[in-house]
Amino acid sequence: MLDNFRPTWMVENIYQISPEKLKKHNIKAVFADLDNTLVAWNNPNGTPELLAWIEDVKANGIPVVIVSNNKDERIKIVADHLGLYYIARALKPSRQGYRRASKKVGIPLENCVMVGDQLLTDILGANRAGLRTILVRPIVQSDAWNTSINRFFERFIMRHLLNKNPDMKWRNELD
Repeated sequence: MLDNFRPTWMVENIYQISPEKLKKHNIKAVFADLDNTLVAWNNPNGTPELLAWIEDVKANGIPVVIVSNNKDERIKIVADHLGLYYIARALKPSRQGYRRASKKVGIPLENCVMVGDQLLTDILGANRAGLRTILVRPIVQSDAWNTSINRFFERFIMRHLLNKNPDMKWRNELD
């Protein structure tokens, strides 16, 4: 059962995901969590490095969609600033938000990847929806109170996954 929490890849941060590697794996759209994946949860502004990564991915014909459990008002501010589509109240780990994102960009789920910093929401939901997944380390080590609860349980799940799958390692790129 815990295999549903296993990411396809583990990459240190989103900036290390190149459009070339995405294309190599036939990935045509990136779905990304907002807080602690694209931006720090307590800071809605993206870094210059994030803006450059988004432009590079989009210039290669790969749309980026924010898929978040946050409210529309919160996500819209960041999405407008970054020039991205978004799905608010995605209800992760439900499959619903991923299906909505796939429909929004017109790309089948099997050609999409979800990038996120949480096993209990981002990775579990995307795996259940049939997407490939990329777990990234959180941008900042502090979390909102509700995410702190998830992190407690994630430590046990991650320990189990790493013991069962010694090939699971943090990398600097997809391959």
